[in-house]
Amino acid sequence: MDTKEMNNWRWLNFFEPEANKHLAFPFYKEEIEMWIEHISSQESNHLHLRSREGKSYICGSLIYEQKLNQQKEYKLLHYFLTEHVLITSEFEQDSHINDDMLEAENAVAGFSILLAEILKNSIKRIDDFELKLNDLLWEIKQKNSIDRLEEIFQLRHEVLVWKNFMIPIIELSFGLEEAFSSEIVETKHFKNMRKRLERGNMLTKEYIEEIDHLVHFEEMVSSHRGNEVIKTLTVITTLFTPISAWGALWGMNFSFMPELDEKWGYAGALVIIILSTVAVYMLLVKKGWTGDTLRPKKKNSFFK
Repeated sequence: MDTKEMNNWRWLNFFEPEANKHLAFPFYKEEIEMWIEHISSQESNHLHLRSREGKSYICGSLIYEQKLNQQKEYKLLHYFLTEHVLITSEFEQDSHINDDMLEAENAVAGFSILLAEILKNSIKRIDDFELKLNDLLWEIKQKNSIDRLEEIFQLRHEVLVWKNFMIPIIELSFGLEEAFSSEIVETKHFKNMRKRLERGNMLTKEYIEEIDHLVHFEEMVSSHRGNEVIKTLTVITTLFTPISAWGALWGMNFSFMPELDEKWGYAGALVIIILSTVAVYMLLVKKGWTGDTLRPKKKNSFFK
């Protein structure tokens, strides 16, 4: 077990969950025993606190690193926090965290430094997400297809994972304020953590809104193009109606059809079919029913 003595508090990291470890903290004997018993089976976020004069504490578990494509691939931090003691289990710390901890006024401030470091790493990955979202935004303009829609929903899942990651930390920050007095909580380290948390939460909210706009945008473009396809098929079917009608007429097996014996019968039939088709086309154009169906599409355009 790694124990660090700070100014007015102690930090015990890689705390082994054994029942006799509470002997170092007899004032919180029952609470630490309950915490140790709980973390042995805890595999997700959990928060428990007690706000009482002279004996306030907060404990639980927090997922502090999550793989985007694997639900079970994550790292879990178990913690027990009082004003003067911070106990953590299975938290992989960076060397510079120890230096920052020396500046903390109490254990709550020290824990705020850990949360701020977790948020820093997460926000960095969210910034990488911004690059992918920006690339997708321009890919949609260049080539809008089912592949782009798949990419949109992949990014939507990713940002929802980040949102789900932020929620327990938001709850934990409120829990710290509830469990401890304002004199203990209102340190610069806690305020810095809250600002970083607000920034991360703001980013995820904005990206969720932006992706929702992309989904709505994609639905509009797809709906318009689907309507254009139906319109095109309708126009083509209408233009071929005279051919079908005359073909059906001359395909009948009547015994008396005088035009079949005439020398001009074949040429006359072609003229009648062409004139009928042109007449239908002119009617469609005059009524404005062809719309933009017969116009060529412009490159890098959504509708034109």
